[in-house]
Parts: sequence; C-alpha cells; structure tokens
Amino acid sequence: MMFWYDGNMSGWGWFGMSLGMVVFWGLIITAFVLFFRALNRPEAGGPHDATPRTPPAPPSAEQLLAERFARGEIDEEEYQRRLRVLHSTGADLTKH
Repeated sequence: MMFWYDGNMSGWGWFGMSLGMVVFWGLIITAFVLFFRALNRPEAGGPHDATPRTPPAPPSAEQLLAERFARGEIDEEEYQRRLRVLHSTGADLTKH
C-alpha cells in the first residue's frame, strides 16, 4: 500500500482539513435551518391561506383625542370638553 507523506501531514494540511470540516458542517447546519424555516413559514395570501388578511381598523375619534391628550397637544379641560361633544353627538354622527 502507498501512503502519502507516510502518515505525516504538514501543519497546513491539518489546517486545511480542519477548515474544510468546519465549512462543511456549517453548510449542512445552515441548509437544515433554512429548510425548517421554509416549512414553518406561514403563506401570506397564498392559495392555501384560509384566513384573509384585513387591514387594521382606523382609530376612533375618542382614541385620537386620547392620543392628543397623552402627547400634551391639548390640556385636560379641552380633552373633557371635546369628549363631551363626542359623546353627545356620537349618535348623530353615525346616522349619515
């Protein structure tokens, strides 16, 4: 039988083999991770998607008013006054 280098590999040979094994196993692990991610990813809007996506509802007038109060754009007196107006005419606004 013929053996290369009589079983004595240089330092560069060991380095090359070690680097090759790290790259090989890194590629194998990366392939498995990508494969399982692809299997578990939900299909958005695909033909098998049973639940249609609906856009979020716009914020209500009370929510917008509360946000303005929270940001400090209006004071408490203005907030309470506008809130009373919304509640008193809220039924009239929905009749349009």
